[in-house]
Amino acid sequence: MKASLQQLCGRFVQNRAVLKQKFKLESSYLYPVCANLFCARGVDADAQMIDACKQVLKSRTGVFSNFRSNLRMPVVCMLATGGNPDAQMDMAVRNYTLLKRHFFTSEYLALAAFLLTELGPFYEETAMRGKTIYKRMKQEHPFLTSSEDNVFAVFLACSPKSNDALIEDMESSYQLLKMRFSSSNNVQAASQVLALAEGEATDKAVRMIKLCDAIVDAGGKFGKYYELSTLAALSLLDVPLQELVEDLMDADRFLATQPGYRFLGFDRRTRLQHAALLVSGLYARQPTQRGANGRMVQNAAFTGTLALIAAQQAAMCASIAATSAASS
Repeated sequence: MKASLQQLCGRFVQNRAVLKQKFKLESSYLYPVCANLFCARGVDADAQMIDACKQVLKSRTGVFSNFRSNLRMPVVCMLATGGNPDAQMDMAVRNYTLLKRHFFTSEYLALAAFLLTELGPFYEETAMRGKTIYKRMKQEHPFLTSSEDNVFAVFLACSPKSNDALIEDMESSYQLLKMRFSSSNNVQAASQVLALAEGEATDKAVRMIKLCDAIVDAGGKFGKYYELSTLAALSLLDVPLQELVEDLMDADRFLATQPGYRFLGFDRRTRLQHAALLVSGLYARQPTQRGANGRMVQNAAFTGTLALIAAQQAAMCASIAATSAASS
């Protein structure tokens, strides 16, 4: 295992332990996803900062706010990694206010509002464009498109591509991926992730399929359902597939030795998804990822960080859905 990845995995274990102490009786699905939020940003979970951010969230939102309940823990953790929790929370609330003018309220919309704080200023024109893209997505797949897709509709609205180009990209990827994966809803989500990046839709979809096949050949068991979005985001990284797979399997073997991933813990598919989040974070913070597939710079270019945000968003949506199902 690379020294950098080994160090990242060690921080993941430490961060998860801190979160279990500070957030009692939370869903088991949220602890690893939130621990990785700290890892991906190169920050250690700090008990005092977490307590301070809990107060920031409480002071800025009401009891029934969508930023709380199932989103409370992810929001507090994102605040604790951002450097300026007061300003970030204010920006998230402002983003949410803009988005509510065009979308139905939901936890997923609140998640989008918060994730957008990492991408710079957000304007109502972009929210309006996001709604237009969402309607186009709904036209293409009326039974598949739901409130979860609001997040990527808003992200796609920040793209320099035209609406027609985005829809064409998503549809091309969808048709190709559907030949390989059976879950239509999750294939659609993966195609939205791929559309965030530059490049030909066919090339991006083929690379994702090749990555999946390489993981299987290496003995891995990547899920074919909600995990597909994380796989799509991982495939966007500008790293040779073989190197990605080696790192992924190293991280997976590490997690297999940790509490919560052994007997009666997460299954192999979920464990490998968490390993993919760690690997995404490892590469997204490296200078070589300042290319075409990541964070938005002046609302025009994408870098590896956007792929990471896409992976985290997919994992958080899956965690929220699992938590809601368990509590109902």
